[in-house]
Amino acid sequence: MNILSISPAELAQKIAADSEILLIDVRTPKEFAEVHAGQATSIPLDEISRATLLAQFPDAANREIYLICHSGNRSRKALQKLQAEGLTNLVNVEGGTSAWVQAGLPVISGKKSISLERQVRITAGSLVVSGALLAWLLHPLWILLSAFVGTGLVFAGLTDTCGMGLLLARMPWNRK
Repeated sequence: MNILSISPAELAQKIAADSEILLIDVRTPKEFAEVHAGQATSIPLDEISRATLLAQFPDAANREIYLICHSGNRSRKALQKLQAEGLTNLVNVEGGTSAWVQAGLPVISGKKSISLERQVRITAGSLVVSGALLAWLLHPLWILLSAFVGTGLVFAGLTDTCGMGLLLARMPWNRK
């Protein structure tokens, strides 16, 4: 699959020239509420589909759709999912919202929250430490908890798919 991309600065120029640019932010609603490009509309990765897009934007199939997330990984996954559903007019925003903010482009800011990436690190670290402590204090088989989490992290690194991240994204504190 061919993945087109654009820098935040280039997209900002396009938005200045055409206020009808369709920019979809695929981060969790909490991440979106914390900070997002002013033009962006929130449709989380776990909810995005051709049908969802067309329900909100009936002309989306005939427009260029720009996808943004925190760093570019989730928006790339959304782009691939939408391409598989037949949409071809998709562009990934390089570096995501992080690059957008670094470039000093206009954003809408809200209440600060813990990013999904940090939540994954905190949860994984806590589970590994818990497994090690429980194995030391209660029973050696508790080490399997640490091994399971470690295996999940290796899988996430190899496939660029994080099951823990997908699960955490659905938690109530990551919703509006």
